[in-house]
Amino acid sequence: MAVEKFGGADEYFTEMIHAPSLVTMGPYEKFYLMDGPVPEKIVWQLTGTNAQSMAAGAEIVVQKNGIGIDLNMGCSAPQIYKTGAGVSWMLKPVSETEAMVKAVKKVLDECEAQTGMHKRLSVKCRLGADDFSDDGFFSFCDMLVANGVELITLHPRTVKEKLRGLPRYEYAEKLALRHPEINVYVNGEIRDVQSARHAMEKVPHAKGIMIARMAAQKPWIFAQIRHGLKEDDGTSLTVDARELALQFIQDIQERQPKEFWRTRIQRFFSYYCDNFSFGHYFKMQLLNYHSTEECLEKINSYFEKCPDDRMIKVY
Repeated sequence: MAVEKFGGADEYFTEMIHAPSLVTMGPYEKFYLMDGPVPEKIVWQLTGTNAQSMAAGAEIVVQKNGIGIDLNMGCSAPQIYKTGAGVSWMLKPVSETEAMVKAVKKVLDECEAQTGMHKRLSVKCRLGADDFSDDGFFSFCDMLVANGVELITLHPRTVKEKLRGLPRYEYAEKLALRHPEINVYVNGEIRDVQSARHAMEKVPHAKGIMIARMAAQKPWIFAQIRHGLKEDDGTSLTVDARELALQFIQDIQERQPKEFWRTRIQRFFSYYCDNFSFGHYFKMQLLNYHSTEECLEKINSYFEKCPDDRMIKVY
């Protein structure tokens, strides 16, 4: 919602939807199936540990609006990949991962045969384990493409590198040249116009860039990059940071289960507060609030004390 307010991104990948929980329709799953405000831009991102649950989850989301299904093979958070999900799909026997991809692609193909509507299969991945080889990485991607994957988003770091060091963008460029029949998006260290331009220069054959954490810090980042990469047209954008913060709280209350409000608010403001003069103080205030009402009071109080932080001139 916050990003769309400023013109939005071209595509929105959902949070990772845990396929087994989706299949059993636990108490929170209905929230993961919400597709507003622009359902035509949604990509349903699935995570899971085996082919059966991933295919069953695909059968549910394929009935929804959107561009298609994304298989997460890139999350390196220990609580994800140590269970057999996320980047662990790159570390399993290739035959096991291939069987999962085929199972999900079969769901998409059957849906297209019934409805006449094509939905894309995509994968987000990394380079693999720390001791990965070029042959192993590109062979893995060859397998994905051979089984109907039409888009690969590459975060060109290994499992343990996480966010350390610079992304090895050259692998995204090599992948795009190796498979011109699919789209390649590049992810990692894209924070502003300058870094977006740098990534695009390093990967000129990429069809897109993916942004994650910085979209929370600066929900206007897509508008900023879009404007910065074209000739100055004389337009300007100024953001009311207070109103955006308050709107975010309202969106959380409307679109998340109450049990998630606290963690979602903390996660957002741990990035968003970096925009402000006394960001560390502001962040600590919002990470330690006791009620939603108190959170709103702290937001209003900060901008009353620091009025110069309220209006942010983007361009």
